[in-house]
Amino acid sequence: MARATARHILVSSEAKCNELKAAIEGGADFAQIAKENSSCPSSRDGGNLGSFGPGQMVREFDQVVFSAPVGEVQGPVKTQFGYHLVEVTSRQD
Repeated sequence: MARATARHILVSSEAKCNELKAAIEGGADFAQIAKENSSCPSSRDGGNLGSFGPGQMVREFDQVVFSAPVGEVQGPVKTQFGYHLVEVTSRQD
């Protein structure tokens, strides 16, 4: 069964999400940005969500995690919770 580990940053607006993505692409540390900006409790751990399988996260999030290249920041990904930047840190298909 497929498993993935990922980290994310959750914010309330698409504009903020794009701003943070640009900062990360410019060299800012993902974990530090998560700690300072993410509204998810995972922010304390740099946005780390640990390991999970398909169907354990909301559908929009799942689709990105189980299809995107590992190590590349994806987003904004809109879910019922807000806007996410998602980075798959490892995946076993």
